[in-house]
Amino acid sequence: MSRVLVVGAGLTGGACAAQLRGALRERVTLWDKARGAGGRMSTTRSPWDAACTADLGAQYVTLDPEHAGPRLSFYEELVSHGILKPLTGSVEGMVVKEGSCNYVAPQGISSVVKYYLKQSVINETQKQQLESVSYSSRYALGLFYEAGTRIEVPWAAQYITDNPCIRFISIDNKKRNIESPEIGPSVVVHTTVMFGSKYLDSDPAEVQQLILSHLEQVLPSLPQPASIKCQKWRYSQVIKAVPNCLGQMILHTQPLLICGGDGFTRSNFDGCIDSAMSVAEAVKSHL
Repeated sequence: MSRVLVVGAGLTGGACAAQLRGALRERVTLWDKARGAGGRMSTTRSPWDAACTADLGAQYVTLDPEHAGPRLSFYEELVSHGILKPLTGSVEGMVVKEGSCNYVAPQGISSVVKYYLKQSVINETQKQQLESVSYSSRYALGLFYEAGTRIEVPWAAQYITDNPCIRFISIDNKKRNIESPEIGPSVVVHTTVMFGSKYLDSDPAEVQQLILSHLEQVLPSLPQPASIKCQKWRYSQVIKAVPNCLGQMILHTQPLLICGGDGFTRSNFDGCIDSAMSVAEAVKSHL
């Protein structure tokens, strides 16, 4: 029987479970409300070609050596196992900090979380949804094309600054530097936060058509996709995290109950790893 229960199978939960499994050598149980693991590091597949995938959540992770500290080993481990590799595609509009390095996941961004879950030896079960702190909302579209389709743009991804609906577009296979005539390309479209909030509870089919109409204005030469997936991120990125919690909050000691996640830090790779490390240390100190 497990002595440790982790609620939430996103990046923070997965990394925390992996650390606890390695440190305590005990079984760790993981609960999540969704059907699969990954949280907002989500990768979806084409309905007819499993090799054609699209990252509907996080697009890449950024290493800032100046502030990496103990997190550097996480990047090094993921790179050494082929889970991450440098982002070499052109991303127009990206703000690049000197000395930083951006990484993509060749097998899809959800493979980062699944890597940690594999180490933690966990049980995944659907459980009730946990309330978050304060998050922005947005939509994402995954557009899938048949093999041989060409997307004629000079970039791998692009930030859009002059459209009320669309904020980011990625040619996902090109972003990961994986282009093959046998595998159809995929395109990911992220909306603006304002658009996501405005249409948060609207009919998904209507929202999808609205996003596609804006996409046609931005990329009029884009071919018609063979399949489309519309993803609503009700909890996209943290607007206001819990203050002064250092990545976690102990709610109860007998039995031990700890909350963690990007709601206690910030919505990026570093924020989730910081929370995972903080939660794992708090658990170890009480066992």
